[in-house]
Amino acid sequence: MKNSKIIMLAVSLIILLSTACSYNNAPDNSFTPSDKSTGIIYLYGERHGVERILEKELEIWGEYYNKNNMRHLFIEYPYYTAELLNLWMRSDNDDIFDEIYNDLEGTQGHNPTVKEFYMRIKSLYPETVFHGTDVGHQHETTGQRALKYLKENNLENSEQYLLTQKAIEQGVYYYKHSNDAYRENKMAENFVSEFDKLKGENVMGIYGGAHTDFGDMEYMTNSVLNMASQLKERYGDNIFSENLSSLANEPIRTDTITINQKNYEALYFGKQDLKGFKDFVSWEFWRLENAYDDFKDNKKIDSVIPYNQYPIHIEEGQVFVVDYTKTDGSVNRVYYRSNGRVWNGRKSTEEFDI
Repeated sequence: MKNSKIIMLAVSLIILLSTACSYNNAPDNSFTPSDKSTGIIYLYGERHGVERILEKELEIWGEYYNKNNMRHLFIEYPYYTAELLNLWMRSDNDDIFDEIYNDLEGTQGHNPTVKEFYMRIKSLYPETVFHGTDVGHQHETTGQRALKYLKENNLENSEQYLLTQKAIEQGVYYYKHSNDAYRENKMAENFVSEFDKLKGENVMGIYGGAHTDFGDMEYMTNSVLNMASQLKERYGDNIFSENLSSLANEPIRTDTITINQKNYEALYFGKQDLKGFKDFVSWEFWRLENAYDDFKDNKKIDSVIPYNQYPIHIEEGQVFVVDYTKTDGSVNRVYYRSNGRVWNGRKSTEEFDI
């Protein structure tokens, strides 16, 4: 970010006035009862990067924005990423967003449909205020750039600086210990901290479906309640949740794929970005209908894809075709089946030889 642009945009940075909650390395899902917001929370679960779901979320946000005068949108990003997005929303160019987007390379957020989603929010709903409540992902890039911005604008004693440092510390701890229960607890804790500052404002939140279903446990360790369930305990009837993930199960089109001289109906579920992961550019997904019995005994190959990496819901007894496009333009077609295999504690499809 160029210094001149930083100075020009400084006046646009929103300074949040509240006291930050304490930071502990150990997971902690206890919340103080004082100053609890009386606003309503509308959570929506998604499968990340699915165009059909993003379109629905944009439609829902538009209704809340226009009909209910709602302005606060909670997202599954760190605090400092949301603050930079707020700065971008008030700028006359996309330089800030482009930097954030480039930092997401290799993640599900680095997806043209995700980029278009945020561009349309800026265009259609310019008074949107983002609130990031996840731990400090991209803390070595986006996080450090946020700190640099705050320092250059003499905001080292601000609430933003303190919360940016806190989010970075959470990210460092999470990635050092790979502690998913810790992350889930911090997502809930950070949500409470941001929401209660709003003193009665209604908000919408967009998170992965695993974080938004009431009564569910954190999906990796199954050791703590997920974010929505923890929030439900605090806010009771003032929180609602709807999981939009099922929209991803509707195919974009139907193709035919021939294997061993047999034609299979192949439901196509789209392409996702893989830039930053080895030498890959993207991968595309098909599900072969009524194919499992033909391939259930084929020799397995030591390669897996966890269920949650797919853009659709996975059930046992299914067969998938995945095309990997590499940076040199070559395409490698690989076949996977869902037979209940568990890899590193996660249900995963396994590659097989045709």
